[in-house]
Amino acid sequence: MRRGGSIEAKSRGELEAMRAAGLIVSRTLATVTAAAKPGVSTLELDALAEQLIRDADAVPSFKGYYGFPGSICASVNDQIVHGIPSSELVLADGDLLSVDCGAILEGWHGDSAVTISVGEVSEPDRKLSAATRSTMEAGIDAALPGARLTDISHAIEMEALRRTGDDGVEYGMIEEYGGHGIGREMHMEPFLPNLGKPGRGPELRPGVTLAIEPMLTGGSGETVELDDGWTVITDDGSRAAHWEHTVAVTADGPWVLTAPEDASAA
Repeated sequence: MRRGGSIEAKSRGELEAMRAAGLIVSRTLATVTAAAKPGVSTLELDALAEQLIRDADAVPSFKGYYGFPGSICASVNDQIVHGIPSSELVLADGDLLSVDCGAILEGWHGDSAVTISVGEVSEPDRKLSAATRSTMEAGIDAALPGARLTDISHAIEMEALRRTGDDGVEYGMIEEYGGHGIGREMHMEPFLPNLGKPGRGPELRPGVTLAIEPMLTGGSGETVELDDGWTVITDDGSRAAHWEHTVAVTADGPWVLTAPEDASAA
């Protein structure tokens, strides 16, 4: 990754437009989280999310994206990302469900992901999700004016190394998938790795917007893509977690554009 270069910066008005899209995503994920109970299929959650997004006069970012059939990605247990919603995938007590959701409002994208504990999950799975969320928060905290892109990557990696699972086992880190620029397109340059040395890549300026999305596993960091061309799983069957927020760099610090309505201001 080159040290120089630049990332597209948005005006205050454009950031506010992205915030409006982000709020739709936030509300949708909150409702889907509440609905994710044993006996509910991931296709039912997908239909719920699509209805909520369209009722807000927005469009699901994911549906039809390079042929993806769902309005959300619903990844269960050993599925890391890009799980396709299915009527055959019915949630059970103890499942770990990662839901990635995007919405387009007046041309602007919001993108966020949460990992949901279905019923009573095991303590190792609870810790895995909490650790993944913590790495995302560390990455967000590093999204500061004057920093370099990989300062975020390094913060995520260091937090992942600091957090360990049961018996002190390190979590697996996913190298192939990471965050990205976002704005009038869902995926924009640059690619944002979830690990790496600091001080590299473009400088972060006020108005830069990034989707920060670490993924951790309870075992190996190696991945396998299924024959459906989308679903990515762990190669050893270990469970995975995924957390994501769309974040704007501002002079006053990071502005989480996909945070709940009462949890973010800038």
